[in-house]
Amino acid sequence: MARRVVLLRGINIGSRNRIAMPALRELLTGAGYEDVTTYVQSGNVVLSSSERPDKLERNCEHLIFERFGLSIAVVARTRNEFAAVVERNHLGEVAESPKRYQVSFLREQLEPEAVDRLIAAAIEPERVVVDEREVYAWHPEGVARSKLWAAVASPRLGVVATARNWTTVTTLLEMADA
Repeated sequence: MARRVVLLRGINIGSRNRIAMPALRELLTGAGYEDVTTYVQSGNVVLSSSERPDKLERNCEHLIFERFGLSIAVVARTRNEFAAVVERNHLGEVAESPKRYQVSFLREQLEPEAVDRLIAAAIEPERVVVDEREVYAWHPEGVARSKLWAAVASPRLGVVATARNWTTVTTLLEMADA
């Protein structure tokens, strides 16, 4: 059994897609996953499993649909994949606030046209770096009016993606290492 980081997309935002973290932990533990822990209310899970991340994603999506009746996209990474994201830290030198520095975790790599759209959407002082299945984005003015954030969050991106701020990313790695 190895540590895995499981990220649910778009839960507990406003009144839609509500999933209580104790119920999620109970569901995943009942399905045979071990050492299930969650962080905050936005669908961050660390657990132990021998499943490959792609199989874990499918299984979690199925379990969530069966239990809660919600179609929630899930992105999973091994502990080592997650550690590599933190190690690369592409925008760490410019990102002054971890709450405005986000990493979007993608289920698969972006098509070149999607990468070009993201780069074009980053208006100074914003910055973006696409690296394999992650998008590192610095939003110094926040995401509310950011064209970059709109492009990252858009279905036009063409892949399943879910974003976490740098504080959450580093905390999840610490949890996976505990």
